[in-house]
Amino acid sequence: MDDDETTLYDAVGGRETFRALVDDFYRGVAGDPPLRALYPEEDLGPAADRLRMFLEQYFGGPATYSERRGHPRLRMRHAPFVIDADQRDRWLRHMLAALDARALAPELDAPIRDYFTAVADFLVNAPGE
Repeated sequence: MDDDETTLYDAVGGRETFRALVDDFYRGVAGDPPLRALYPEEDLGPAADRLRMFLEQYFGGPATYSERRGHPRLRMRHAPFVIDADQRDRWLRHMLAALDARALAPELDAPIRDYFTAVADFLVNAPGE
């Protein structure tokens, strides 16, 4: 990957890859009642769209997320939800499984995996196991 010309978003396959990643992730969420409880909307589609747009933007794709929703403010947007270590672990398990399903080259997989792990830890806002 040439850092001057290609973003991580482009290198992993762009929108198609992020759509598949998010779709796989939300299939896992839908089947995990304790994690699913964190998503107040009956239909997970809007949450999936928001996550996909955010991830696309974060990894060098279009800035659609910020254009539609403003600054990501991850901690503020997640503050209303109780996120303890168990919820973090559930979220991360489904997200990393979705990432594994993409079978990306290690040099592309590692920064995405590292980001997911760091952000999952960052968003914990409640004690618990």
